[in-house]
Amino acid sequence: MDQRTKKILAILEKEYGDLKPGLTYESPFQLLIAVILSAQCTDVRVNKVTSRLFAKYKTPEDFVKLEQAELEEEIRECGLFRNKAKNIRETCAILVEKYGGQVPSAREELMSLPGVGRKSANVILSQAFGQDALAVDTHVFRVSHRLGLARGKTPLATERELQQVIPRSQWSQAHLWLIWHGRQVCRAQRPRCDECPLQEYCPAGQAEEEGA
Repeated sequence: MDQRTKKILAILEKEYGDLKPGLTYESPFQLLIAVILSAQCTDVRVNKVTSRLFAKYKTPEDFVKLEQAELEEEIRECGLFRNKAKNIRETCAILVEKYGGQVPSAREELMSLPGVGRKSANVILSQAFGQDALAVDTHVFRVSHRLGLARGKTPLATERELQQVIPRSQWSQAHLWLIWHGRQVCRAQRPRCDECPLQEYCPAGQAEEEGA
């Protein structure tokens, strides 16, 4: 790891410390459902829905018994509710039939579940199973590119580049630091470069300052 990257990570750690995931969950299964619901939806809204949902339905078997229309109504606030309800029911059926009602802890098996892509699988591996994984969402993609930590044109290429420059032991926390920094400071529209503690290490921030 070069000195510039080390400085960036040290500043992010100082600013954000030991962050906790935004989604509320008590088990790998609850996190899996929350992650499926989180597509194009805020963590706050998902948590509101799941607090009600998990009070009624505890296991994959419970969700399998639900009719499509019933589940749609339960999760309507999360948006894309028809497709999400379909994915949740199909995923829960697979968990019951293939995994004894348990959530698998291997990336390939997670990605075989409806509604679970690589980013979602990495979130589950990292947060539910304590494995070293670096999920690349829109915030991580944007912030890492602005900082010059990655240049890949896809989330997968960006993930692989970040894995090369960030120590494995920091992957899970760096993921959360970059998300939080993207939400609070390095926003997609009108980034707050003048308030950013990383500006001197950020090519995009330096260009912004020079153009001001």
